[in-house]
Amino acid sequence: MTTSRQKKRKTKTRRKILYTILIISMVLFSGVVVFATNLSLQTKNAINKIYEPLEKDKESKDDSISKLDNAKAEDSAFTILIAGIDNQEKAKYGRSDVLILATVNPKLEKISMVSIPRDSRVYIPDLGYQDKINHSYAFGGINYTINTLEKILDIPIDYYVSTDFQGFEDIVNTVGGVDVEVPFTFSAQLTGSLKWKKYTEGPMFLNGNEALAYVRMRKKDPQGDAGRNIRQKQVIQEIISKATSINNIGNIDDMIKDVGNNVKTNIPASEYFGLIKTYQNLKSSPIEQLKLEGYDTTIRGISYFIIDDDSLEDIKRQLKLNLDSFGQNAQSEMHKTTTVHDLTIGK
Repeated sequence: MTTSRQKKRKTKTRRKILYTILIISMVLFSGVVVFATNLSLQTKNAINKIYEPLEKDKESKDDSISKLDNAKAEDSAFTILIAGIDNQEKAKYGRSDVLILATVNPKLEKISMVSIPRDSRVYIPDLGYQDKINHSYAFGGINYTINTLEKILDIPIDYYVSTDFQGFEDIVNTVGGVDVEVPFTFSAQLTGSLKWKKYTEGPMFLNGNEALAYVRMRKKDPQGDAGRNIRQKQVIQEIISKATSINNIGNIDDMIKDVGNNVKTNIPASEYFGLIKTYQNLKSSPIEQLKLEGYDTTIRGISYFIIDDDSLEDIKRQLKLNLDSFGQNAQSEMHKTTTVHDLTIGK
């Protein structure tokens, strides 16, 4: 009799424990679902707020084709332009102070990145004459700039992300600052406070205001605009890496707020998470740094950067090869077509 009661008590105890574990698990699971749903909705709302399609996107849009049909496959190669806008004078468009184009090929597990110097003298199709590349943005915004770059580089630009200086500062602060490897010691004036900040050669941690001055300085750089471009890519890589890190999941609300206030992009909400997943898979892959060679000159009292024709052809070939879906064939073709005008990589 006693044994039978003990067995019943043990059975009841086990059931209570199981029920308790089940309830706790359900509560935790519900919390995760609610958080994920909330996160997804916030992200979609933010993306809808910053979404600004290109003119070519509007022209090519067919109402009979669903958004899912237009969405890129996760393993498709694509191009993305990162534009940093100087709009301190509060003009309609401002000027593109930073232009970095990246080609991303998930199949090859390769990212190629090239900076276009802001003083590059190029033909601007929408204006019908040659001028500085950053003037394309000043006269017609991101549409003029992308039309110009597509003409110069002979490749389509699928996506763009643009942000002003304040947006850049906010985003750097939201991800918790950035760690950089300062190439040489110099001082630069900070925006806003106008105080001078000393950057010492070697590893340094920078907040948003300090990172902005770091990527804008060029007059004291021995390589001029080329050196500045290297520092810009260095910081952007760090931002992307930290923004997509699981450690920053707790800052997602702030990141969404900052992005919503200061960023414009033509990336639709339906493709946002796919692109993040693609980058996560490629985070350990080295980024191929391509450099446009050329020289500085003055024409009618205006300073320009003249792009070397051979270097431009090399860049165009490298970018096209990274957009090739056939992987091995692209790499084989690259070796066949390599000329004596080799690119300077990673400088």
